[in-house]
Amino acid sequence: MQAPASLRLGCVKYLNALPLIHGWPGTVRFDHPSALCRQLAAGELDVALVSSFEYLRHPVYSIVDQLAIASDGPVFSVILAHRGPLEQLREVVVDPASETSVNLLRCLLGERGLMPEFVAEGALSEERGRLLIGDQALRFRQEEEASCRLFDLGAEWKKATGSPFVFALWMVRPDYVGKAEVGAALRSLGQNNLAHLDRLIATQPENRRAFCDFYFRECLRFSFGEEEKKGFQLFAEQCAKHQLLPAVPPAPTLV
Repeated sequence: MQAPASLRLGCVKYLNALPLIHGWPGTVRFDHPSALCRQLAAGELDVALVSSFEYLRHPVYSIVDQLAIASDGPVFSVILAHRGPLEQLREVVVDPASETSVNLLRCLLGERGLMPEFVAEGALSEERGRLLIGDQALRFRQEEEASCRLFDLGAEWKKATGSPFVFALWMVRPDYVGKAEVGAALRSLGQNNLAHLDRLIATQPENRRAFCDFYFRECLRFSFGEEEKKGFQLFAEQCAKHQLLPAVPPAPTLV
C-alpha cells in the first residue's frame, strides 16, 4: 500500500486509534480530537480520524465506510467520575478535547432530567464530577478508580438505546479529489490490522499487551456497519432533541 504523496492525514493520539492507523505508510499528524477537527475544517488536513460529532455539526465531509472507533457496551475509556449520586451533581469538569463525549454525556444526563453545569476545571467532590476520555481515562482508572464511582458512557448508551455508540470516524474533506482511493486504503489498513490483532498487540511494550488485548477485543469495536450507523443516527436525533444541534443532519456520503 502506498499513501498519496500529497495527502495530509490526521489521527487522534489515543491508544484506541492504533488498529486503524498502525502501519500507515505516509506522514500522520497526531493530535487531540478538537484540534484535528479545527485543522480539518480549516483545510489544513485532507482526512482525519476525528470525533463523530464533527460530522453532525458540519455534515459536509464524506465518511470512510466500515471503520470506526465504537463500543457496544462498556467502553472503559470514556467515563464520568463522581463521588455522590448523579442526582447531586451541580457541575461536571469536561475535557474539551472531544465534543462527542461531552455531548454524549449531555444527552445521557438530559434523558435523566439532569442538567449540571459543564465547567473547565475543579476538583472532584460530592457535587462535582469529571469527564475523562482516552488515555487520560485509562490513567485515572489505574491511579484513582477506587476513590470514586464511574459512569461508563458506552455502557449507559447501550443500556438506554440498545445500540452501539460511534465515538470517532474517518472523515474526508469535500474538496479532496481522491476520496475513493484514500477510503479504500484506510479500510484495507484497518481491516488488515484487525485481522492480525495478535501481531499488532505484540508491537506494544510487554507490560501493556494484556491490557491491549482486553481493550481492543472486549471494550472497543472498529466497524461502521448497520448497527453502528443506527446508533449514530440515534445520537444525532438525541443531540437535536437536547438542542445541541439545530436539526438532524442528512446521512453521510460513504467512501
